[in-house]
Amino acid sequence: MLGDPCPCGSRLGYADCCGRFIAGDALPATAEALMRSRYVAYATRQVDYLRATWHPSTCPKDLDPEPSIRWIGLKILSTEAGAPADAEGWVEFVARYKIQGRAHRLRERSRFLRESGRWLYLSGDLSPD
Repeated sequence: MLGDPCPCGSRLGYADCCGRFIAGDALPATAEALMRSRYVAYATRQVDYLRATWHPSTCPKDLDPEPSIRWIGLKILSTEAGAPADAEGWVEFVARYKIQGRAHRLRERSRFLRESGRWLYLSGDLSPD
C-alpha cells in the first residue's frame, strides 16, 4: 500500500499523504488533512487511528466500522477555517461507498477542534443528497 495512490483522492502517494499520519509519523496540519486521513482509516479499517483522532467527549465506546462497506471515493466540497493556526474548522465532503455491490453516498459537514496542537474530529451533520 505504501507505493499506491492515497485513497483520499489527493493524487499523492499513500506514504506521502495519509499514510504518514496513520502510521504516527506526523500530525495533520489542517482539519481537511485530518478529515482525509480519517476517511482512509475507515477505508482501511484503522480503528486505533479513528479513536485517537476522535475528540474524547464524543468518541463512541463501540467503534467498529461495518466490514461490508467498501469505501470508493472522497470529494471535499468545502472547508471553513481549519488552518494550522485555527482552533476549529469545518469540512464538508461526500464519501462514496458500496455495500453488496450497491453504490451509496454519505454527505457530511464535520466539525474539528485543535487541542494541544492536534486536530480532532468532534462531530458531523449529515446532509441528504
